[in-house]
Amino acid sequence: MALLVRVLRNQTSISQWVPVCSRLIPVSPTQGQGDRALSRTSQLSTTKDSPQPVEEKVGAFTKIIEAMGFTGPLKYSKWIKIAALRMYTSCVEKTDFEEFFLRCQMPDTFNSWFLITLLHVWMCLVRMKQEGRSGKYMCRIIVHFMWEDVQQRGRVMGVNPYILKKNMILMTNHFYAAILGYDEGILSDDHGLAAALWRTFFNRKCEDPRHLELLVEYVRKQIQYLDSMNGEDLLLTGEVSWRPLVEKNPQSILKPHSPTYNDEGL
Repeated sequence: MALLVRVLRNQTSISQWVPVCSRLIPVSPTQGQGDRALSRTSQLSTTKDSPQPVEEKVGAFTKIIEAMGFTGPLKYSKWIKIAALRMYTSCVEKTDFEEFFLRCQMPDTFNSWFLITLLHVWMCLVRMKQEGRSGKYMCRIIVHFMWEDVQQRGRVMGVNPYILKKNMILMTNHFYAAILGYDEGILSDDHGLAAALWRTFFNRKCEDPRHLELLVEYVRKQIQYLDSMNGEDLLLTGEVSWRPLVEKNPQSILKPHSPTYNDEGL
């Protein structure tokens, strides 16, 4: 089992902190080899068309308090925080980090863990933003749980509080830059998405176009898979599963089973 997984599961303290990737520089891949490799994923270049939910109508009072930064009444307010925690947990517990380290040739570090987690959190945010006001509120809670988890892991790893605070600022800047880059990439063709992954996920250090091809295909199929999940189920349960990084049987991408609701058995 990889060193990072042992540290995070057994809570073994270590004294070394791996800094987060530095400022992003927008550069597009121009190598012919990368172009040829990426062309093989053209069948996944667009996400599945699905009917967009009708925006929920709110009253004047709700508009006023939300303009002030508060959250108005929500349809599933009783369950959203629990569902958001479950969804974030799925990003860190249902993802095979060791497979990413191996197939993408990433170092087994805290920074690599953060980059992989960030990618999966972003895909959840893309899906939940389609669910109106409740979905957007759930996105905020997911990000909140992510930062709480990152900070707690830093403490467990024995990071100096001053260094931890400094790196949290860097990670926050990196997070929002990555979200913008990924959003532009998913709306673009495979080359645009590959450029975003190259800048952010690989920190501009990927020299093998096959790794980019693998990640582009992975992101496309995951977005499609998340789109196949029922929006109300996600708001109520937050249960998300992930496709393997490499599919043994590409035809196995099917609609997931109905989840278990938070209030069942009460």
